[in-house]
Amino acid sequence: MIEFIKRNIFILIIFFTTLLLGFITFFTFLDKSFINLNQQNLKTLLYTNVVFLVIFFILIFKEISNSIKANINVKGSVANRKYIVFFSLFTLIPSILISVFSLFIFSFALDKYFDQKITTAVNNSYQLARDYVNEKRNKIESDIILVAFDLNKNIKLSENNIAFQKYLNNQRVIRNLDQLHLINSKKELIMTAEGTEYIPIDDRAVKMVLNDDRPLKIINAFENYSGAIIKLPQYKDLFLYVVRYLDEDISKYLQESEEAVNFYYTVEDQSTGIKISFVLIYVILVTLLLFLSITIAIRFSSRFFVSINNLITASEQIGRGDLNTKVPDIKTDIEMEKLIANFNSMITKLKDQQEKLLNAERMEAWETIARKLAHEIKNPLTPIQLTIDNLRSKYSNDIKNENKEKFEINLKTINNQINQIENLVNEFSDFARMPKPIYKTNDLKTVILLNIELLKKLDRSINFNFDSQKSFRFKFDYEQINRVCFNLIKNSIESLKEKGQKTAKFIKNIDIEILDHIDYISLTITDTGLGFKNINTSELIKPYFTTKADGTGLGLSIVSKIINDHNGIISFTNLNNGAKVEIKFYK
Repeated sequence: MIEFIKRNIFILIIFFTTLLLGFITFFTFLDKSFINLNQQNLKTLLYTNVVFLVIFFILIFKEISNSIKANINVKGSVANRKYIVFFSLFTLIPSILISVFSLFIFSFALDKYFDQKITTAVNNSYQLARDYVNEKRNKIESDIILVAFDLNKNIKLSENNIAFQKYLNNQRVIRNLDQLHLINSKKELIMTAEGTEYIPIDDRAVKMVLNDDRPLKIINAFENYSGAIIKLPQYKDLFLYVVRYLDEDISKYLQESEEAVNFYYTVEDQSTGIKISFVLIYVILVTLLLFLSITIAIRFSSRFFVSINNLITASEQIGRGDLNTKVPDIKTDIEMEKLIANFNSMITKLKDQQEKLLNAERMEAWETIARKLAHEIKNPLTPIQLTIDNLRSKYSNDIKNENKEKFEINLKTINNQINQIENLVNEFSDFARMPKPIYKTNDLKTVILLNIELLKKLDRSINFNFDSQKSFRFKFDYEQINRVCFNLIKNSIESLKEKGQKTAKFIKNIDIEILDHIDYISLTITDTGLGFKNINTSELIKPYFTTKADGTGLGLSIVSKIINDHNGIISFTNLNNGAKVEIKFYK
């Protein structure tokens, strides 16, 4: 997910910018944005939305094209594209249907929103609220006239202040007023009804009634009260000032009703633009969803079809006889990874079986040749030996002393060569008459330990690394496998010695490891010797192929035959600093 965001960061920035512009346009049409609602601003916003939307489409198209080129294999392009098209259609078609249905519902709801009945209800509600407030405010005007009239016809302020004060108190209670004051033109308080607090009146109100006997209404919507002031003509420089508080939050309700009505008619006027901005927002969201679905389809199909193509390619190469092919290990679904692993394991087993079969056929052919050679060579050796004995007994006394020594040397040389031929014939016979293995349950670890203990005396400077804690018991011929281990470890020691003659200082290591796998047991011997440089490792197990001056070339051939008889296979690998021999004993 993080990698996807990093790869498509620019597309996501454009997406969020375009989406934000869409919402700003939507709220501007509703007159709820920080941008003023006018034709010029709306045009600018719509054009900007279209430009960003086009850029968004172009970026998505390029990204999808690049993904297809990078992820779709040529061999599987038809299947991949079909898969991506189906996946995209399954996302696009529902999205289009939902968008059309949503737009229809939105348009229908918007039209119903401006139904005549709803419009009438909105207008009437606002009118009722306004009439209620106006009624409350107008009543203050009649109340102040009545209070002024009563004050004028009853007690004079100058005659009896105490009685006048009581009269003011009674008028405030009778008229249900919250404040009742007598002030002068300088807004100074002359007298006030009990239980009220005088809040100085605005200068403009006093000036407006200085030369006018009519009452003046004062409305303060923020403090939620209505007031009135009137000049008392019977008195010099005296004004009656009254205040009545409206019901709690009544001005707030009126203000909210007015805002709601204004919003209602704003939406009605801008309904087309609201629909357009709604469509823009929906298109932006659907486009991103479609892009994500196509991207996921490309990734998913590439993971799936690349593996399928690799399997097809590998099977074709196997069909042509190339068993060295491998299906590349790639990150894909667990089931597909398991299939690839099993396929590669099958190829390895098939190659091993083929190698075993070839080795068996090769060994059988060499056994036949060795048997015939041993027979043909051994037959003349006895007459030759008898002839040499006759020559020695018949002519030894007749030869002069100065030639007798030379005569004996020549006969001895012939005897030595005959002995070498006999040894070679015996090896041929041994190779041709390899006994069938006698299988018994033995421990391979014990065989390795015995051979290490025996062979490490040849060179005490060699480090043997072998983990001997775990046993590895299975059925094998003890003598034959012991011969295999002896030959292989001895070859590693000889390789280290030979390298020691050429290189003064190096670490002499022989690492031996036994592992128990699911279907085979592996024995690996790794050394830091000369290795098999400039040698084709497949030639090493051929009879009579040797790299030693005094070798017969039958040692590794016998080793290979024994392993083949034990349902195993041997392989040789060159390393940068040494060589590795691996044996697999299949269960």
